Amino acid sequence: MANGNGPWGGGNGPEDDRPKGKRDEPRGPQSQIPEIDEVLRKGQEKLRVIMGGGGGGNGGRPGQGGGVPAITPMGAALGAVGALLLYGYMCAYTVRPDEQGVELFLGKATEVTGPGLNFVAWPLGTAEVVSTTQQRTTDIGMGVQGQDDNGLMLTGDQNVVDIEFQVVWTISDPTKYLFKLDDPEGTLRAAAESAVRDIVARSLLAPILGEDIGVVESSLKEEVQATLDSYESGIAVERIVLRKPDVPESVRPAVQAVQSAQQERDRLQKVADADANKVLAAARGQAAQAEQDAQAYAATVINQAEGEASRFNAVYAEYAKAPEVTRQRMYLETMESVLGGAQKVILEGGQALPLLPLDGVLSQKGVQQ
Repeated sequence: MANGNGPWGGGNGPEDDRPKGKRDEPRGPQSQIPEIDEVLRKGQEKLRVIMGGGGGGNGGRPGQGGGVPAITPMGAALGAVGALLLYGYMCAYTVRPDEQGVELFLGKATEVTGPGLNFVAWPLGTAEVVSTTQQRTTDIGMGVQGQDDNGLMLTGDQNVVDIEFQVVWTISDPTKYLFKLDDPEGTLRAAAESAVRDIVARSLLAPILGEDIGVVESSLKEEVQATLDSYESGIAVERIVLRKPDVPESVRPAVQAVQSAQQERDRLQKVADADANKVLAAARGQAAQAEQDAQAYAATVINQAEGEASRFNAVYAEYAKAPEVTRQRMYLETMESVLGGAQKVILEGGQALPLLPLDGVLSQKGVQQ
């Protein structure tokens, strides 16, 4: 029995047993395949339009109307421009006004660039951008890095002091900062700790606790900067802020007792100095008076000697003129000076007189004179 679904009939499968009104509706999963093919075909056509190829065609197979999409000159130019823009984007970098850039070629620093848009030959070249005006801070002292005794230091007079300070620094040379040291901030911390311990070890406790904080800050900045320069760190120390030093709580009573004793010693020393100055001033006055008296006596003796010498020279001049007269006069003056005070009576001619009470007469004569 022949029908339309047989090998030689017009059909291609078993007869659809659905009602005639339902036979045009989709049946099962196989009915979705034409729709998927349509979507793929439309996507291929859109791709060919974008790439500059012509639309149409049914398969996209070589030799059947679709073929491989042809690239037009306009498409090639657009692709080259896109590739060039992408490469320029990879090569470009921006440096802000407060930054500096360090260009590297095969890992070696070649140039330091300033603010603005800069380019580097990527991928062989790269760039590192760092801020050179930003002020960075490093805290050193009690409680830093989890160390409770990080700020305890020994002074020159064997006292313990707790010092906390802050180092404010900037990057002066970005190339040295990036490549000379493995840990620049760690090196800065170690240099600052070493310098402050050296300064404190050479100082006494009282000046550190007193008004010498500015001196310590200045010395500390100079030593830290010298150490960093020797390492070629590329770091510039702007300033060091030293907080008020203090002694640990455990030794504070002993330190206060020592300070009280030192103050009492200073007071007694000042009192002793005042007494010494008073005695010394009196002794210096007496010495000056004695020196002046000696100078006056020396001047008197010298003047007298010079007067005697002048008188002798005058007498000698007269003696040279009349030796006998001058000799007689000198003899009489000498005898007068020698015998003038003697209680004796000398009579001319050697005659002796009876004993008379001449002593009383002479005494009365002397009183009347």
